[in-house]
Amino acid sequence: MTVFARPMVRKTSRHQGTMLPDGRLHLNEGPIDLVIAAEGDAVSVHTAFAKAAHRFDGLLSALAGELPALRSSVTDFGPILHHPVARRMLSATRPHRATFVTPMAAVAGAVADEILAAMTKTPGLSKAYVNNGGDIAIYLTANQEFTIGAMSRLSVTKPDGFVTLTSNDHVGGVATSGAEGRSFSLGIADSVAVLARNAAVADVAATLICNAVNLDHSAIKRVPATSLDPDSDLGERLVTASVGDLSPAAISIALNRGAVSARSMVGRNLISGAMLRLRDQIRLIGNISALPTRNKE
Repeated sequence: MTVFARPMVRKTSRHQGTMLPDGRLHLNEGPIDLVIAAEGDAVSVHTAFAKAAHRFDGLLSALAGELPALRSSVTDFGPILHHPVARRMLSATRPHRATFVTPMAAVAGAVADEILAAMTKTPGLSKAYVNNGGDIAIYLTANQEFTIGAMSRLSVTKPDGFVTLTSNDHVGGVATSGAEGRSFSLGIADSVAVLARNAAVADVAATLICNAVNLDHSAIKRVPATSLDPDSDLGERLVTASVGDLSPAAISIALNRGAVSARSMVGRNLISGAMLRLRDQIRLIGNISALPTRNKE
């Protein structure tokens, strides 16, 4: 990877930007935490990082101004959205308006897509990605590869294996959701990883597939979302607080329900593939099963 010759640290009243020792750029403001990488000639990488930092500046405050609308269900969505990231969020969630979902389900992926789009206007880049807390926007030119770690549970710190994407896969976004993730879930999946054309689309799909991995069981504790966060866009809907012991049969039922949702999204050309995991059972949907993989190193 081509890296900066000199570390860059930028601090403004709005966000912090720091060059990491390995040459990646770290941008942070409030709940948004981005790790950004780029490859190409040194001038192009330098320019792309500068564009990323410039586009990130003020993004959070701009989105905050549209929060009331972004927390509304996309079913018969009425408000007019102004910010490009807000519009990305709505665009990614609209195909799912037959079920309850708000544009907030795509926020992490949409932010990653927006920053990557600013970077890739720079000639000379061969590869780049923007990782927003595990939701990743990816740019690959011909003959480039991108390897992602596959996690069995969101609470683990190291991947169980790796999946390699190439430019021929036409995947521009990867997202992961789970009952133990940073957002609330209506379902019980340990993890659902989705590949799609961009990160916003993958983000909302992972959320909804994870919601579908579900069943009624006494071992599952649920609480109203507002009891955990009064501002949650899920309102009084019951979200998963904990999952106890489940039989293999119960796990299979829950995963099969999620698989139905994932297959529907693949069939509608919304996503390329998905990997669903609950305890020691896995479902591979779409082209993810055909991608080259390798075991944990």
